[in-house]
Amino acid sequence: MASVRPAAIAGTFYPGRADELARSVDAMLLAATPVTAAPVPKAIIVPHAGFIYSGPVAASIYALIAPARAHIKRVVLLGPTHRVAVHGVALPGVDAFSTPLGTVPIDFASVKKLMALPYAGASAEAHRMEHSLEVQLPFLQKVLDEFTLLPLAVGHASVQQVATVLELLWGGDETLIVISSDLSHYLPYADAQKVDNGTAQAILDLRTDISHQQACGATPINGLTLLAQQRGLKPQLIDLRSSGDTAGDKARVVGYGAFTFYESRHTPH
Repeated sequence: MASVRPAAIAGTFYPGRADELARSVDAMLLAATPVTAAPVPKAIIVPHAGFIYSGPVAASIYALIAPARAHIKRVVLLGPTHRVAVHGVALPGVDAFSTPLGTVPIDFASVKKLMALPYAGASAEAHRMEHSLEVQLPFLQKVLDEFTLLPLAVGHASVQQVATVLELLWGGDETLIVISSDLSHYLPYADAQKVDNGTAQAILDLRTDISHQQACGATPINGLTLLAQQRGLKPQLIDLRSSGDTAGDKARVVGYGAFTFYESRHTPH
């Protein structure tokens, strides 16, 4: 019998009922759909807070993915651990992930590849309540047809280790790389704007020294930017806001950024 990691944050970070969740995601995607066609990115950085806070920012990226719904068959998803300490990167040790919108199978071919690395292992506990990965799934389920998932909880790992993981799983146009990260946390609105603008520029400059004060998913981000340097990827800022712009007050905000990375043959003009 297949083992499934059940939804842990349905009803809190996003609607728990399938019909309500589908309407919510559809509305955000519709509001974010670009007027003109754009190339489909190879990799993206998206925020992972509750939908009322970061959902519109995430939708600005996922609306760009939708045109490739029939072509993208595998999603490699990396996010930070918030509750359980992990050395290296942790696989979930299950056959599938579930949300109210359905079940997504794990990509076992990629699991086999990863398990050959000394810093990759399985930790059901690290994944059990981790929201940074799960919160991306309803968007992916809405913008893609059938796909497999490789969800990785990134803990104490080096930038090079993350870059090695991404290189190993890079694939072709059938593979989308998703890095889940919020930006600054609990600063006053104006201070957060200043910090997040600096972080956004660092990402656009493909810097690999972004700190965890700048982004909770700094390690996966730095791994992606290192590999982007090596592969000649071109980053682009799509959206940069905070909870003070979406659904929160401006006294203590969380920053959200949405970035695309294009292979040179697909770089927008």
